[in-house]
Amino acid sequence: MEKLKIAIQKSGRLSEKSLDIITEAGINLINGSRKLISQSSNFPLEILYLRDDDIPQYVADGVADAGIVGENVFMETGIELEILERLGFSRCRLSLAVPKSGNYSGPDYFSGKKIATSYPNILKTYLQKRGIKAEIHVINGSVEIATGIGLADAIFDIVSSGSTLISNGLKEVEKIMDSEAVLLASPLMEKNKTVIMTDLLFRLRTVLAARNNKYILLNAPDDKLEQIISILPGMKSPTVLPLALKGWSSVHSVVNENDFWQVIGKLREYGAEGILVIPIEKMIF
Repeated sequence: MEKLKIAIQKSGRLSEKSLDIITEAGINLINGSRKLISQSSNFPLEILYLRDDDIPQYVADGVADAGIVGENVFMETGIELEILERLGFSRCRLSLAVPKSGNYSGPDYFSGKKIATSYPNILKTYLQKRGIKAEIHVINGSVEIATGIGLADAIFDIVSSGSTLISNGLKEVEKIMDSEAVLLASPLMEKNKTVIMTDLLFRLRTVLAARNNKYILLNAPDDKLEQIISILPGMKSPTVLPLALKGWSSVHSVVNENDFWQVIGKLREYGAEGILVIPIEKMIF
């Protein structure tokens, strides 16, 4: 049987997280990530371990049927490929930063300035759209030190927590794009492999849904059930079961991770008690 070939980063955090989601999708890999290629023992899948900035080209050329890579890396290549799925991990942003002492008043600040970056194509597109003429200085690694050593007036780089900028005397002034790991598809994928890809996507989406949601159980006073149910939609609707104690019910539902704390706060306001929150292993719609 034909195997679906997926390229992932050969080492680093993105590689580890890519392997994690594949494993959580019930796919067992025979070889470890130290090999150039890993085979699956229970799914028609083959993993190719490549440099992250080579992955989009390999996918475009059909050497790999799909690839997992940071959206920032993909966008920098300028290669046109379909994003099959946003995977929700390795999140960051690409931003412009200037020295803390800089009197920043807006994007025009960069006119005539020298900007250091490892992402010249994304930066060039941003500047051109705004009619800003600046000198782009391309460097690989340690971009954040460029202003401190007099190499540039500003930088354009990946930002996660922002602590690296602060430690180098910089401040973030313009966010250009958000980025996360994405699954790319090859336009040259053979038709007989699309069935395998559909199955893989189904598995990955169940994992992602589980990661993004929590199962919640709580005890609610019956006179507040209507209000509580209104903020707990669940997958279709919450499950409500009467308790042995008269006037109370047990409510079971699913809460999105992004809304979790806001929902918990409202539940407590409506008198919910004994709130239990449980991780979901898989979530199938």
